[in-house]
Amino acid sequence: MTSANAPNHGPARGITLVELLVGLVAGLLVGMAAVSSARLFTASQRQGVSAGGSSANIGSVLTSIKNDVANGGLGFFGDSTYLCNRLNLGTGVTPVVDGAAFSPISVTRDAANNDTLNVIYGSEVAAGAAVRLSSTSTGADANLKSLLPAAVGQAVLIASTNLATPCVVRTVTANAAATATTRQLLTFGATGKYNGTTFSTVGSYGENSRVSLLGTVQWNSYQVAGTNLQYTRVLDGATSILMRNVLAFRVQYGTSVNITTDTLSNWDDPAGAFATLDNTNIGRVRALRIGIVVRSPQPEKKNASGACEATQTMPTLFGVAVTPDVTDWQCYRYRSAIVIAPMRNIVHGL
Repeated sequence: MTSANAPNHGPARGITLVELLVGLVAGLLVGMAAVSSARLFTASQRQGVSAGGSSANIGSVLTSIKNDVANGGLGFFGDSTYLCNRLNLGTGVTPVVDGAAFSPISVTRDAANNDTLNVIYGSEVAAGAAVRLSSTSTGADANLKSLLPAAVGQAVLIASTNLATPCVVRTVTANAAATATTRQLLTFGATGKYNGTTFSTVGSYGENSRVSLLGTVQWNSYQVAGTNLQYTRVLDGATSILMRNVLAFRVQYGTSVNITTDTLSNWDDPAGAFATLDNTNIGRVRALRIGIVVRSPQPEKKNASGACEATQTMPTLFGVAVTPDVTDWQCYRYRSAIVIAPMRNIVHGL
């Protein structure tokens, strides 16, 4: 018997199989759309991070090179004179430069139109002020006319008044201070870092030859190896990679029309009159212009027609096209940057 007050429930009804299947399909479609969107977002994010990272890296690398280049030549100029056309420099018994033509700043271009930049300088600010020898030296010691604030273990440069005679780098192993009757005497014993090498041409440095305090000799080289911009400390052989996916690294000399003119008037490639630097043209150099072109590490997605459209024209550097290292180069993005480094030690030294 049913009570008159009992609730009247309708017929029980659940989810039909068709409804369940429709719900599963709808959920699957939504999930697939979400995954696809996430993939697109992740790919775009990777490309954005890659492009942003390349821009930041190229800027920091060029700033570092600029600061290094700005020191170039410190210690190799004195009394408004360029001291060295040739150089004797060795570490231990191994010659690094044996009387060869020399410049503290040099750029050489290879067959692929990439440049090697060499920068050499002393670490001591006092390197800009050379003193004179009071008597002839063959590089075993140096008797000085005036004070040179050199300490044992530091490097000095001895330069003849004759530019045909190679300069020589020596390490101070003893420093006898001047007295009332004697002059300051620097001794370069065989145990010194730069004193043990035998050179093909042994220089003779007469009275009034110049001696410049270098302190620690810095010789840094920058060049492209494959597609890596490589940094090398020449005197100890240490090497590191500064950037990857580098397509071009080029350097130009900013020059004046003559040595006595201060105004920078031209940008010259390391060719022709500036294929090498020596006493005839180094005085015209006012700055270096350094440029890099890099490629993004991964390609971007092709358009609906299957064509790449990330880049429409080849990258350029100093107005010259740079040929990419990939055949589908339109799929990649490229970054180029240029920095100008003033050659203050050349300008002030001369």
